[in-house]
Amino acid sequence: MKLLKLVPDDTNVRFLRWRVPFYAVSLLLMAASLALVFTKGLNLGVDFVGGQMIRTTFTQSAAAPVAELREEIGALGYGDPIIQQFGSPNEISIRMRLPPGAEADPGLSAAMTQRITSTIRQAHPDVRIDGVDSVSGKVSGELFRTGMIALAAAMAAISLYIWIRFEWQFGVGALFALVHDVTLTLGLFAVTGMEFDLNIVAAILTLIGYSLNDNIVVYDRIRENLKKYRRMPMAELLDLSVNETLSRTVVTSLSLLITLVTLLVLGPDVIFGFTAAITMGIFVGTYSSIYMSTPILIWLKVNSASFVPSESEVDKQERAARAQG
Repeated sequence: MKLLKLVPDDTNVRFLRWRVPFYAVSLLLMAASLALVFTKGLNLGVDFVGGQMIRTTFTQSAAAPVAELREEIGALGYGDPIIQQFGSPNEISIRMRLPPGAEADPGLSAAMTQRITSTIRQAHPDVRIDGVDSVSGKVSGELFRTGMIALAAAMAAISLYIWIRFEWQFGVGALFALVHDVTLTLGLFAVTGMEFDLNIVAAILTLIGYSLNDNIVVYDRIRENLKKYRRMPMAELLDLSVNETLSRTVVTSLSLLITLVTLLVLGPDVIFGFTAAITMGIFVGTYSSIYMSTPILIWLKVNSASFVPSESEVDKQERAARAQG
């Protein structure tokens, strides 16, 4: 049986022919994303702005009426609740943002919690309130800072690893690609207003790992070809390397996208933001491994001599002595 090939073995796409316009578009998108993040801001979730978590159990039901609860609580005017299963199907946690002014007047949070629990008890007599936990805005702010530090540290560590494994130019290229991927993902959340919480930080860390994996595959092939084709022009060598790894890139990305799109369409609302972040990351990560991290090597002066060991003075003297002898 003949195997199905999504990408032919002899592809010869001249990707780097359009590197300048693609770079210009990418830089504009990055600038627009950063402008949106700093002007419009991110719709930070309870994890980052503080809130209340109400843990409940529906003692007479096999599963909690999540859809009904979301509609009933949303009608109270405190915003949309985040409802997640908490243990058994009939145990859930309801997370709400702190109401405006709650930092200065804690009574507002207590009043919101009392109103929500009363509404739930009236509509569902079998409910049992297991507990109410509060997260202050100060603690949430520390979580946000810690999450951003984790993203920055992950990107720096990855770039250092690639620098040690290859050359410093490759580390710079990988770091630029990661900044590109993360910036555009943040721009997506800024322009759509989707909630940004710790789940999204986890998704961004995941796409950083994916982008790193794709970059290393391409960089490995570039290093091999630099040793093999010493006289080939750099742009042609990079095109060759990308084409040789194109099949692997397309198959990997397409496999992930099939699963992610299914989750976007059929998955629960609670993981929609997480799935959307990874889906966006797959697109921009695949794009950046071809048009961000690869063309920058030309401008950073990578050439066929980059992986040739430099000759020391002792080696030069020995070579000269052998030539004279």
